[in-house]
Amino acid sequence: MAFFAKGKWIAAAGAAALCLLTGVAQAAQCGDSGAGFEQWKQAFAQEAKSAGVKSKGLAALANANYATATIKADRAVHKAFSGSVDSFMQRRGGATIISKGRSLKKSNAALFNKIERTYGVSPGVLLAIWGMETGFGSFMGKQNTVSAIVTLAYDCRRPAFFTPHAIGALKLVDIGALSAGSVGAMHGEIGHTQFLPGNVLKYGVGNKNLRDKNTALMSTANFLRAHGWQPGVGAQGNMGAIAGWNSASVYQQAIARIATAIDGE
Repeated sequence: MAFFAKGKWIAAAGAAALCLLTGVAQAAQCGDSGAGFEQWKQAFAQEAKSAGVKSKGLAALANANYATATIKADRAVHKAFSGSVDSFMQRRGGATIISKGRSLKKSNAALFNKIERTYGVSPGVLLAIWGMETGFGSFMGKQNTVSAIVTLAYDCRRPAFFTPHAIGALKLVDIGALSAGSVGAMHGEIGHTQFLPGNVLKYGVGNKNLRDKNTALMSTANFLRAHGWQPGVGAQGNMGAIAGWNSASVYQQAIARIATAIDGE
């Protein structure tokens, strides 16, 4: 659940844009059920258009459905990050991630060497995130991405947080990186390492297709570098960058442990 901590996705240089999009969230009336969703979409469409969303993105918004399963998952999300680091790692299969991560590090050595040369990010943390988020791409989710993220922008709990990502998802549809039918995780996260849509726009590399393994891993490295990753000090010395990825303490500590084990084999 990469979304849990991506509230830091906009840097100071993008603060003005965040303020604008926060205004979008306030202008369209939020709701706590699906009853007002269709009416909200009509208002949001005008504001999305003002934010630069084009015809394909607006069409995807018009076809979005209220994502009941996403709301149910969102209400229970904090339970997923409860307990000790050891119990969290056991629930999420930490030992398996380490074992498979070591194997994938060897079989994809050329890729990880290229990433480290380009971004300064060591393989372990990328493998730890990849394994934690999607089991190394084995399950990237089945929820409609546009419906999920638009529903969360509509929901009254955190519209200011999710609105920029909803706008981001619609812009990704415009440029062809997503389609109206694209699927992902429950909170609208995308691809192998589960980026939120706004983060794909900001940190995604190449064609921004994060269902491609190489693009996802390079984009993740780009994100970590932008959040202060320092080469040569390992995951334990880069907890701030990992916190940029996810603000849950147990997640951060688990990623650091797994990354250290993979890199230190």
